[in-house]
Amino acid sequence: MDPSAWDARYAANDAVWSRAPNRWVEQLAADLEPGSALDIAAGEGRHAVWLVEQGWNVRATDFSPVAVSRLRERAQGLTSEQQQRLSWEVADATGWVMRSERDAYDLVLLSYLHLPPIGWAKALRNAIARTRPGGHTLVVGHAGTNLTLGVGGPQRRDLLYDPSEILAIVDDLPVEPVVADIWKREVPEEIRGALDTVALLRRQLPRGRTGRRWTPW
Repeated sequence: MDPSAWDARYAANDAVWSRAPNRWVEQLAADLEPGSALDIAAGEGRHAVWLVEQGWNVRATDFSPVAVSRLRERAQGLTSEQQQRLSWEVADATGWVMRSERDAYDLVLLSYLHLPPIGWAKALRNAIARTRPGGHTLVVGHAGTNLTLGVGGPQRRDLLYDPSEILAIVDDLPVEPVVADIWKREVPEEIRGALDTVALLRRQLPRGRTGRRWTPW
């Protein structure tokens, strides 16, 4: 995908996304002990800012320079102490590799990142690679079933994912699902709600060295 299209979308609107966090992100992250977090495809920063306000140290990334600029502006509303716990970077979700254990996080968030299958699989596996053992990868996005039974979201099935499809991508990785389900989100003035895939994956703790190593992609 070309970031220029998203640059144009952000530039044409005062705000593309709401300032409040997604309800599923808020619900599940609220139960986790604050630590270090990586918000991938952070957009204008609604989740990054909210996580910082909850006590997290957050690194936010997006491949749109305009989105990252919006995030930086929104961060001005934080206290000086909170601003010190938020950093940002222009980066592609599919282009990262694990550099060292210091480059791992207690929470890695993928919220409404929708890519074609190969790119999505790479982004998800890279996200897990950036998750510290004992930490969590949280995925929230429009479910495949939303296309016919819900409202909103991309209108291409190959850009959507159900819980079973997420679990298939990570089947060979050292993670275990805490949550992997489809949750209905009410939408104002719509009879049918939106169907979201919600997956919270816990990175397993090491059980001794086996000599086997895995790669994100």
